[in-house]
Amino acid sequence: MAKALDTKDAREAKPPRGSADSSNNSGDSIAAMLDANGVLTAEAERAANISDEELRTLYRLMVVSRRLDQEGLNLQRQGELGLWGPYAGHEAAQVGAAMAMAPTDWIFPYYRDFAMAVCRGIDPGAIMTIFRGLTHGAWNPNEYRFAPFIIPVGTQVPHAVGFALGCKLDHDDTAVLVGFGEGATSTGDWHEAMNFAAVFNVPLVFLCENNQWAISVPMRQQVSGRIADRAAGYGFPGVRVDGTDVLTVYAVVRAAADRARRGEGPYLVEALTYRTQAHTTSDDPTRYRTEADVEPWKSKDPIRRCAERLQARNAFDDAFAQAVSEEAEQRALAMRQHLLSAQTPHPASAFDLVFANPPESLLREKAEFIEALEPERGE
Repeated sequence: MAKALDTKDAREAKPPRGSADSSNNSGDSIAAMLDANGVLTAEAERAANISDEELRTLYRLMVVSRRLDQEGLNLQRQGELGLWGPYAGHEAAQVGAAMAMAPTDWIFPYYRDFAMAVCRGIDPGAIMTIFRGLTHGAWNPNEYRFAPFIIPVGTQVPHAVGFALGCKLDHDDTAVLVGFGEGATSTGDWHEAMNFAAVFNVPLVFLCENNQWAISVPMRQQVSGRIADRAAGYGFPGVRVDGTDVLTVYAVVRAAADRARRGEGPYLVEALTYRTQAHTTSDDPTRYRTEADVEPWKSKDPIRRCAERLQARNAFDDAFAQAVSEEAEQRALAMRQHLLSAQTPHPASAFDLVFANPPESLLREKAEFIEALEPERGE
């Protein structure tokens, strides 16, 4: 594990501690899976019975996701995207959590959860059209059981709680996962959602991707104590896990989702990681942190740690690494080509996304809007 940073921000950048020793988690079998650093114990890893092939899949998806992230940054710098939110450092938290959910489960992402969308099989090129400003919804949520990206901080959390309550009322064997950053835990939406989820005992896994920076605001100015411990105040358990270890995230979220499906209610997983790049391409992180702050976390790179686990299992070689790298390059190229060939939709298409059966008043408004448009060149 990385050493704590030798700066005034060291307190929020300590390596993750597990919750197995927390009095708030007494008798919690999920917390008992973790050691003091928030990593699966050897016994818990054996019990989780995660095969070499499953771990190789997690590695592959992380490598692909990181390459797509870099391509997103490239595209924005080349003027092809209006904005990009890098997620380097989040790969283990996002891939581990998304792959831990059953295909029939639902995921409610926040704007940085690109890797989760990739895990759900959504075309990365289609997702990119959102950041190009061509669409507000690039996929059918029902098809992928994956809700739209949400930009306002924290507002997707009550959406997920309401959906999970609906699953419970329908006696549907479905668990729901909602992702958010640690900054969202300072919003009213998050606290109201936590309380509502507990009161109605909904089948929901709260996943906090704690990258320790809410844009330029460090953890110590956001939260007193650990986010995972906040769950106890609402009457359900929470744990902090090492968010750079994909196997730990996968096993813990899978256990929490299984618990939710059994009717045992919500669970909070705080995945401690670090945002190694800017908040978005509109942000300059050098204004509020130094390279010395970032450097210790590079040794905890999620992809390298997964490779080391695979090597320890004798399940990693150069041929596999090369094949994964080539796949990542091919998918990045396909994403770029999809984006650059995407057509700009007609402005009036925005009216088509409001009602399934639009009222006459909206249809009249749409007709007036079209009439008022300036003709395109060549017409």
